Amino acid sequence: MKFVKIPAIAISRLSVYARNLALLDQKGVEVISSVRLAEICGINPAQIRKDLAYFGEFGVRGVGYYVKELLFEVRKILGLDREWRLGLVGVGNLGSALLRHAHFMQQGYTFVAAFDKKAKIIGVQIGNVKVAPIEDMNRLIRKKGVEIGVIAVSPELAQKVADRLVAAGVRGILNFAPVQLQGPPGVFIENVDFTLKLDVLCYRLTSPISR
Repeated sequence: MKFVKIPAIAISRLSVYARNLALLDQKGVEVISSVRLAEICGINPAQIRKDLAYFGEFGVRGVGYYVKELLFEVRKILGLDREWRLGLVGVGNLGSALLRHAHFMQQGYTFVAAFDKKAKIIGVQIGNVKVAPIEDMNRLIRKKGVEIGVIAVSPELAQKVADRLVAAGVRGILNFAPVQLQGPPGVFIENVDFTLKLDVLCYRLTSPISR
């Protein structure tokens, strides 16, 4: 079987499809055409068909996609047909908001551990998690089966935190610190930098080309 490398952007679009298919399913929509789905997602119909074709054949020619079935398949492809256990490091304003965000649990992501170095926050219950000291990271990550680490610390501490997460056995990291993190082979890091998105917005607002 020939291995086909899936573009990262295609995976991002699959997530968009899943979110919109879930909304359609909630509204009771049973069948949708690729054209209509493309309109809802803001993506070209041919692109949707191409993205899905990486993983098999979906839909019925002349009919469209069965919403519930396609949602099931896309969530399965993304690995969202199971619960993922998250551990947060850095319980400041952003970290606290993440712990309280009910949308994570609705999407199958559950925070099972949280860590901070500040004495005033250690032991405090936020959402469903009690904040533990940084020193307990290795033990609690293994004990609670944390699979994805979420970093919300200052830039100068982020790489050290990532290294500790990796040492504890975490292979997936979502980084909110405004710095590019490095990890060994087999460890997957997604960097989330709000300012990068703001830069794009500012360009579009000021560039004559975008008008």
